[in-house]
Parts: sequence; C-alpha cells; structure tokens
Amino acid sequence: MKEPILVECTRGPLTESIHRGSAAVVAADGRVIAAWGDVDRPVFPRSAIKFIQALPLIESGAADAFALSPSELGIACASHSAEPRHLEIVRKWLQRIGLSENDLYCGAHPPRDEQVAEVMYRAGLDPTRAYNNCSGKHTGFLTLALHLGEKTSGYAKPPHPVQQAVLEALSTLSDVAIEHIAVANDGCGAANYALPLQALARAFAKLSDPRALVPARAAAVMRLQSAITADPFLVAGTDRSCTTLIGAASGGAWVKIGAEGIYVACLPTQRLGIAVKIADGAPRAATVAIAALMHRFGALPNRSLMVQPIVNTRSEITGHLRPAAGWL
Repeated sequence: MKEPILVECTRGPLTESIHRGSAAVVAADGRVIAAWGDVDRPVFPRSAIKFIQALPLIESGAADAFALSPSELGIACASHSAEPRHLEIVRKWLQRIGLSENDLYCGAHPPRDEQVAEVMYRAGLDPTRAYNNCSGKHTGFLTLALHLGEKTSGYAKPPHPVQQAVLEALSTLSDVAIEHIAVANDGCGAANYALPLQALARAFAKLSDPRALVPARAAAVMRLQSAITADPFLVAGTDRSCTTLIGAASGGAWVKIGAEGIYVACLPTQRLGIAVKIADGAPRAATVAIAALMHRFGALPNRSLMVQPIVNTRSEITGHLRPAAGWL
C-alpha cells in the first residue's frame, strides 16, 4: 500500500519536499478510530517504547526496593540530551546501586544538546556512556537485573530475564503474540521489537486508560505517567519536541519519539493511543505529524506547534513544515 503524504515542506509559494507515512489512532477499548497508510506492516518502534520498557522496573518491585525517585523514573523513559541534570541523575543512580558507567551496555556518543557539546569540545573532553541518550533506560535495566538476582552482564540481549519481562509487557499491551514479534538490535545495543503500527497504537491506547490492566501494571503506568508529565524536561531536554509537546499538553498527554520517523502519543483524557511512522525516517516530519494528530483529537490546544518554520543562516523564514493539505 502506498503511504499517503502526511507532511509537506514549503519554500516560498511552492511545496519543495513531501513526507509520506502511516498513522493509527486507537481507542482504549481496541477500536481503530482512524488510520492512514499501511498500519498492519511491522515497524521497529525504537525509543518510542521506553515507557513500556520501564514498566517491569516498577511492576517487579525494583523501583521500591531501590527507592527510585520520580526523576529517576522519568530518565528511565528518556532519550535525553545529556544536559547536566540528565547526567547527574544517571550517575547518582548508578552510584547508589553500586555500579558505574562501565556497566552500561550502551556506547558513548556526543551529547545532543549543542551547547553541552560545544563546551565539551572546547574543553577537550570525550563523552562517556552516561552521555548516551539511552543511559537512563539502561540504568533501569541494570536496576531490574539486580533486583531479580540476575547477572548484569548480557542484560540488554533478548534471552536475559530483563528483556523477557519487557517483551511480555509489549506483547500483552499490543495484543501481539510473542512468537509474532520480530527482534533486532537497537541503536543503543538493547533488543528492539517489531510489531504492526496499529498494534503499537493499541499498546499506548491501553496505557491511556489503565483501569483494565492488572493492578500492578496499572499502578506502574500511573506512576510513570506522573513522573513524565510533572517534569517533561527529563524525557528529552531543552528545545526538544517531546519536552515541548508534553508541556504544551499541560499534563493531558505524553509523547515519545523514536528513531527512523516513529512517534507515539498517549492521550489519557481522550483515552486514545496514536502511532506514526514516516516512510523516509525523517524525525522532522514525525514531529509535525504527531502534533497535528494531537491537535485533531483534542490533546494539543496550541495549533502553532503543528507548523514548524524553516529558517536560513540569516534566521529568515524561508518556508514551513506543516501537515499536508487535505490530510486531516
């Protein structure tokens, strides 16, 4: 199925580029409210499922056993920019559980925050594993492994009990049997699981109204949701779309971007889950598409966030990224 055009990029009076993609909007009771493109094709959600990957950390009792703070739970769901506060939370958490950055399986990469990167460059400093945008997620994995009495080595790989707990949560929430979920390696080295876009939206729809979930999972959902909406900075960082959109929703929704054009949203007030996949993998288009859908379904009052200006080197507006004409 050919994906429809979801987002267009204009320059002056003309459309310069287009981004095709698929999107699904699912209600908490499982009904598909709206769909565009091929929503049955499996996609890798990448970092968009960090909230689900953090659920076993609470359900297992590990979060209480290690007295995890809301900030630590928030950073466990993050693709952070390695700003000072992000790094401080990760490093203190690792120290408190008796581990170090060397125990993180994720590799080091430069910080996403340009100011932090410039300071490091001028000081001649190299990034460590804590700078990895997934270091909070990995610290959560390590904490769960310790609580389960399992080896911390291999915690990021599919056979490890930590990843098996994640897989169970994803399977149950998405209604996709484990044997039908493809497994591959994510950018941070942890296992990532492919499932149909519609099923991904269904998982976040269930999270939007956790009353139907088993009590332990429902409590975990509410605890994570509270941590994220109370402090959206932790999920991403300064001038990042996740932080901006969660803040603009004023606690009424939370979102998470994933690599290769994936974006999900959970709308508790509307009891909806949304999943977007941009065909060419462009994050700029995924950001516009998720904002447009959040506005369309009543979770984002600020219409301006679904239209992003494009500027040149003189800070002149040359065009816009916006929902394609006629899409919504």
